[in-house]
Amino acid sequence: MADPLESIIDAHGGMDYWRTLTHIDVDMSVRGLLFRSKRVRPLNHVRLTVDTRSPHTVLHDFPRSGRRAVLHGPRLVEIRDASGALVEARTDPRGAFADPRRRRHWDALDFTYFCGYAMWCYLTLPFLLRHPGVLVAKSAGPGGTRMTVTFPEDIPTHSRTQELHFDVTGRLVRHDYTAEVVGSWARAVHLCRDYRRFGDLWLPTSRRVYPKGPMNRPLPAPTLVAIDIHNAWPRRSPGTPQAGCP
Repeated sequence: MADPLESIIDAHGGMDYWRTLTHIDVDMSVRGLLFRSKRVRPLNHVRLTVDTRSPHTVLHDFPRSGRRAVLHGPRLVEIRDASGALVEARTDPRGAFADPRRRRHWDALDFTYFCGYAMWCYLTLPFLLRHPGVLVAKSAGPGGTRMTVTFPEDIPTHSRTQELHFDVTGRLVRHDYTAEVVGSWARAVHLCRDYRRFGDLWLPTSRRVYPKGPMNRPLPAPTLVAIDIHNAWPRRSPGTPQAGCP
């Protein structure tokens, strides 16, 4: 019997294409209740770069123009200026969220960690499911495929166990998790819509996150996070044509 994960990966561009990529650049806007509650300004047409091989993310011109916020795996975040000089850094960024002040306010390094790992996971799924140590339990139904995923400690993510829902075409349409850095109560439903092709990569360009309510259904409000991807550029190894790039 065919592995449903192979069909799912093919529906997003295919593993052969994915292996040629080194980075993905996106132009995106992000807003929502989470931003207001943590006193983080919304992001409007910002550029973000994720590494396709390991959890490394760069948010350009954050927290202000000319600076860049960087996630280096699970244990380091930093901010550098336009010359590349280090402005500030934090080791064990996840542990910092135990401070009660994070309930009311996130600083730039807090947001760097949260945004960095979240966008890295979002943009590398479903290919991330082939990462060593990721455990996947699959179940099929009339509406598509549901996967319960357990992530290893070397992948920074919302919670170790998450659920992914794929429609009959193989596209990711729903992603359930607990945003543990927000709180153990922060159970969320993340809906993915409006797929577009960038190079040979298919990405949902509209993402909306809602609280999970009774019967595991998303509540209609509030919108915790709204992500709109305006454009994306898959970057391939040097010497390989850069499909989809301007």
